[in-house]
Amino acid sequence: MIAIGKAAMIGALTITLAACTTADSGQKQTAGTIIGAIGGAVLGSQIGGGSGRVAAAAAGTLLGAWLGSEVGKSLDRADRLAMARAQKAAYTAPIGQRITWENPDSGHAGEIIPTREGVDRETGAYCREFQNKVMIGGKEEVAYGTACRQPDGSWKIVN
Repeated sequence: MIAIGKAAMIGALTITLAACTTADSGQKQTAGTIIGAIGGAVLGSQIGGGSGRVAAAAAGTLLGAWLGSEVGKSLDRADRLAMARAQKAAYTAPIGQRITWENPDSGHAGEIIPTREGVDRETGAYCREFQNKVMIGGKEEVAYGTACRQPDGSWKIVN
C-alpha cells in the first residue's frame, strides 16, 4: 500500500490536474482525468521501491490523467451508459468472454473481457480482473482493472 504521505501527494497532484481542465472541457473529461490519474497512481506505485516508487506513482498519475482526459472528453452520456451495461454483464460472464458495446449515434464502441477471478487475500471478497478496450475515432485505448463484489452484492472497481 502507498504510505499516507505518498497518498497525500498523489491526491494533491490528481486535484491539481483536474483543476487544469478548462471550463468548457465538460464533466466527462474532468471525470476521465481524475479516474485516469488515480488508476495511473495505483499502477505506478506498484513499481520500484523507495523514492523510485514515488517517482513511478507520479509518472503514472500524469500518464493516467492524460489518457483518462483524452478518453473522457470523447465519451458522451450514451457511450458511458452502454459501457456501464457491458461492465455489469462482464461481472458474471465467463472468463475470456468478450462483452461488447456500441453507440451508433457517436460511432464509439468497446469491449470488456473478464480475464481472471479469485478471492482477495486481505478482504476475502470475490474479485475479477478485466481488460477494457474503447474505440474512439478509429483509435483504440486499452485499460486494465479489478472489481470486487461487496457484501451487499454490488460491485466496486478497486483499481
